Amino acid sequence: MLSISYTNLKFECGTDEAGRGCLAGPVTAAALILPKDFINETLNDSKQLSEKNRDLLRPIIEENALCYSVTHIEPLIIDEINILNASIHAMQECIKKLNPIPNYIIVDGNRFKPVENIPHSCIIKGDSKFLSIAAASVLAKTYRDDYMNKIHEEFPMYNWKQNKGYPTKEHREAIRKYGTTKYHRMSFRLLPEQLELDFIEEIKPSLP
Repeated sequence: MLSISYTNLKFECGTDEAGRGCLAGPVTAAALILPKDFINETLNDSKQLSEKNRDLLRPIIEENALCYSVTHIEPLIIDEINILNASIHAMQECIKKLNPIPNYIIVDGNRFKPVENIPHSCIIKGDSKFLSIAAASVLAKTYRDDYMNKIHEEFPMYNWKQNKGYPTKEHREAIRKYGTTKYHRMSFRLLPEQLELDFIEEIKPSLP
């Protein structure tokens, strides 16, 4: 089972993001504080869990966390500040919403920027080592999946319900055929050959 905490502090926060490598949709982060007596033998890095288990764990995490928050950063912001900064910004925004205020932050990965002088540690593969980061990864993943399922209804030709915006062959072929949308990250390499201007026009939602 994963470790409950990195420090002995009461309000240690774990944070993680989802969707960093996608061609479309937001990057989504979650942050939370778990009680020190929280136990769950199923909880792990969201990438190691089935969709069914992630969906089962989400309400358990939300009901047991002392506090939690989720933040989406949209493609326009990602294009403006780059995906690394957008991921960090999403995690920072989550942490600022927490009540009680964390007295320590543990972050999945190796890059972060301080939040209001709260001490932090970056932990490589932290989502497979600490329960709070794993729980944050589950919230970030499930909330982002919900978002992608919703916008799939607006642009079904990209099959975001299935690929969640990741660079699958199917997704790239749809970009080649239909062009881009307001949900695509224009600063990303959307096509392997990145053809000039072939997909620059946005597809507008059809009017009812």
